[in-house]
Amino acid sequence: MSQALAFVFPGQGSQQLGMLSELAASHPIIEATFAEASAALGFDLWAGVQQGPEDWLNATENTQPALLTASVALWRLWLEQGGERPVFMAGHSLGEYSALVCAGAIKLADAVQLVRLRGQAMQAAVPAGSGAMAAILGLDDAAVAQACLHVAQGDVLAPVNYNCPGQVVIAGEKDAVARGIEACKSAGAKRAVALPVSVPSHCALMQPAAEKMAQALQDIELSLPEIPVIHNVSAQTCTDLTRLRQLLVEQLYSPVLWTRSVLELATQGVQVLVECGPGKVLSGLNKKVDKAFEVVSLTDAAGFEKALSLSTHKD
Repeated sequence: MSQALAFVFPGQGSQQLGMLSELAASHPIIEATFAEASAALGFDLWAGVQQGPEDWLNATENTQPALLTASVALWRLWLEQGGERPVFMAGHSLGEYSALVCAGAIKLADAVQLVRLRGQAMQAAVPAGSGAMAAILGLDDAAVAQACLHVAQGDVLAPVNYNCPGQVVIAGEKDAVARGIEACKSAGAKRAVALPVSVPSHCALMQPAAEKMAQALQDIELSLPEIPVIHNVSAQTCTDLTRLRQLLVEQLYSPVLWTRSVLELATQGVQVLVECGPGKVLSGLNKKVDKAFEVVSLTDAAGFEKALSLSTHKD
């Protein structure tokens, strides 16, 4: 087994209509995985992913089960093709659930229902149009946090995604985020851009969603992962089931410590990061965290070929 290989799973934003269609044409396991998810959800998830409409796929209650199922399908194809089991996994936001399914901690049928509820609960937590998120580029983490603190004025406003050095996402109430954008620009950010999202993820406004998820997580069977998973909230692994459930609840209103999570993988000796999901968002971020990583995405046949060759040449 390679000590060098870790799998990382993307979150919302990586979805696209028609994703995995090329691989599905020659690998039945892709559609079989979607069929399993569809049976649990009670509707045809594969048809929605392939045919849309796009608004349907981008609705968070549909995006989340669609992306999770896509990542699990790619993981199953990886194993079917003789790919090595990685020594660590990590997932960005929603991707943490994908990692836990692939690591054997949650059954796919339970997970797709759980993340659909997660999407619905997140959407319901904040009235439409009252929350916002923005990407802050070219400003260090501490300066972003300080700018948010300075202009919050009693409103919810905080850094929520530490994606890579020089890229932090802030979230909170709409007017507060607008003030945060200006404050970060004044502090020297190269760019500060409002994001086209309907939900201000990973901030205190998600507390009502966290309460719903806490209840739902009590009702599903959860096991310790067979492959260690680095968690968003702690940037560490967890070997206690009660704490694991709590980490998934806290994840909704706590920052995603992605930079620290990727650095932890480097500390553990990981050299190859395989992005198991559609697109290459995480591969770009991971390279900015540490240029020494070999990064590859399983989004298409060429990615599979490259990842399989890398995993067999590392020891």
